[in-house]
Amino acid sequence: MTLLYLASGSPRRRELLTQIGVPFTSLSAEIDETPLPAETAAAYVERLAREKACAGLASLPPHSNSPVAVLGADTAVVLEGRILGKPQNREDALAMLAALSGHEHQVMTAVAVANHQRCLSVNVTSRVLFRPISAEEAEAYWASGEPADKAGSYAIQGLGAVFVQRLEGSYSAVVGLPLNETAELLGQFAIPCWQRLPAC
Repeated sequence: MTLLYLASGSPRRRELLTQIGVPFTSLSAEIDETPLPAETAAAYVERLAREKACAGLASLPPHSNSPVAVLGADTAVVLEGRILGKPQNREDALAMLAALSGHEHQVMTAVAVANHQRCLSVNVTSRVLFRPISAEEAEAYWASGEPADKAGSYAIQGLGAVFVQRLEGSYSAVVGLPLNETAELLGQFAIPCWQRLPAC
């Protein structure tokens, strides 16, 4: 059986992998997340996912008995070609929410799986339409603490769900891990889903 490592500190990605019954061990993979000159958002998230997977693989001690694979992922909120990362402060978060208010944006999530022979990756793009957000709502949402560490300053799986008027694509990808595509990738590394099923 291939041992899977998750190169991510995201609790949401841990929850999503657990949801589909895939056992894993978390590890830290620090990389430089600075976009390259003229790099598109799609190329950016896929490069980061692959670099996280490869960095995680390089950090592992030698495994003599069992094959191993490392999963890396990255998510970006993209508005009119501009990547909206995690807010630096209150003003930054309020500016992002104002920009997203009443507009459609893209959420791109790339996932990569690497072992010592290969690295495979896929990028999933979803489209999200926000209803108009008042300044008072944005202030209250910031005060909740939820936007502080979220790309685009919102969490679709949390309080920010009330802003979403329409979603086209993968809900789990917007949360942080496209489960259909992740399951297909893991299958190519002999890692099946549903290994651990919740008790009824």
